[in-house]
Amino acid sequence: MTTKSYYNCVTPPGKFIYGIHKPSYPVANLRRDTRIEALGIFQDGAEHLNVANYPDGDVAVDKANWIIEIPNPLPFRGTTFIDKIWADRIARDLSAIAIPKLQSFSFRHLLESYDIDNDFLSALPRPLLMTLATCSNDPADLRQLAELSCKLTVDQSGNRGLYYSKITDGRIKAEIYDHDLFEAVANNPALPDAYKRAMVLRPGAQGTSEIIGEWTIAGQSHIFEYLRRNSYIAGGHFAANMADDAVRYSIGSLKEKDMKGLRHLYYQRLYVRLAGLLGFENLQKTPFSEEQLEELRLNLLQKIDMEECKNHAILWGWNFGFDYSPTDYRLHASHQQIHQQYAVVPDLVETYCGGTVATGSMPAFSNGDMIAGVIEEYQRHCQSDFFADYYRAITSNLRMDGLAELPCSLIVWEDDNVMIFVPKAQTSQWELQIMTKPDAEGRFPGNILETDNNCRNSLNLAILKAQQVLEKLGARLVTSIEYSKRIAERTRFNQPLLYALLPKLPFSPGAFSEAQLRFISRHYPEDFAAACRNQLDGTAKDS
Repeated sequence: MTTKSYYNCVTPPGKFIYGIHKPSYPVANLRRDTRIEALGIFQDGAEHLNVANYPDGDVAVDKANWIIEIPNPLPFRGTTFIDKIWADRIARDLSAIAIPKLQSFSFRHLLESYDIDNDFLSALPRPLLMTLATCSNDPADLRQLAELSCKLTVDQSGNRGLYYSKITDGRIKAEIYDHDLFEAVANNPALPDAYKRAMVLRPGAQGTSEIIGEWTIAGQSHIFEYLRRNSYIAGGHFAANMADDAVRYSIGSLKEKDMKGLRHLYYQRLYVRLAGLLGFENLQKTPFSEEQLEELRLNLLQKIDMEECKNHAILWGWNFGFDYSPTDYRLHASHQQIHQQYAVVPDLVETYCGGTVATGSMPAFSNGDMIAGVIEEYQRHCQSDFFADYYRAITSNLRMDGLAELPCSLIVWEDDNVMIFVPKAQTSQWELQIMTKPDAEGRFPGNILETDNNCRNSLNLAILKAQQVLEKLGARLVTSIEYSKRIAERTRFNQPLLYALLPKLPFSPGAFSEAQLRFISRHYPEDFAAACRNQLDGTAKDS
């Protein structure tokens, strides 16, 4: 057998490759002592001893589980390992790909059943209060917890609000007794909306961030766009948040028109921001229609094609879901209310060395640059177009277990412009990706400036469908990120616009394996794609 070096799992002319470990090895027994003990008893009364833990002599491992090793198509994302025994079991029972729903729970009803006064809740230790704040779905429990976490007021009209105090430096501070408990209860979907508005949703409740954009369909959808002035994302960080009169704490409550609005604000802000950076003058100061956005996009492309422009990049992300552990570990996003974040990443950032006097510059980080690096390296290594090969590999996929009678497609949903698919090497066990499709010349739209109105609408729908599928399987915490091409790389790279949706699963939160970019999976990607397709009917419809 010849040995050949591969850059990743994609090979010309569009096939996936992977490795299979078939472990067989000797192990020297260096143990000194043997301590046989009873572990318990069987039903017939016989003792169950730990004899198997103390072998005599050396150990020969002849047929350990086969392990499939799949280099990620994007090598900077590591490698996926699938235990074949686990995956073979799930291939026979796709219902195993699911997270059980949270059980309904009411502490108030428990107290009532034992004839204990509800005030007993306030005497609970703080870890138990945090558990109730995240797990109870009884509005009465959560109202009581809200009152324990902060000082609330009600005006003559019945509107709730917080008490505030003025600090010596002029700042205004809400009177919150326990910030972690406050966050946990405010982000519980079962908390009555009036409390959510008072605690976190009403503009100003979370600070003085300016509202600089808005999307509204009267009585149906309403979204605010906030500017986050002082952010870890330098140079303008924006967030589109569902408004306080359009509360969306679950994907099930999210409508297609909501997703359209969230994304419209994203397209609008980034197009306008780029237009300013590229020297456009006299831009309108009112909301853009779809047609006006498309006209602005085409003008931006013309400017980029005709002039040497700074190579800005685009950043977009979405943390859906919130959780807090009783031990004070915040496990996901800063708030449950559906929101998306975006920014323009500059071309260069000044560099310094031991002081505050600039010594030069370096490219500002954009995750899409790592994909551009893959394209270049693959071209050098294979003398071929990476994404052309990758697209062919996805659309002609074969199962790794060789069972032709089982589903082999990685594609969950597609239209003429985009597709939702399961990556061959998943970095989250339930990872889904969305990718733009090539045009008639084989070129992929690589960022939101290269996507026309039809493609943008397809992306909006695909993101919603993918989130709905994951929710139907039981996912409650999902991080979504966009990988996009820099705007001045119009012809240099044949790079699609790519989204990765990364659910957090209860039984694989991440540990040393993931820190080494070794991602462990219990199923074949083809079976996860089939499980997603089974959930797809009826998604993305407005109620």
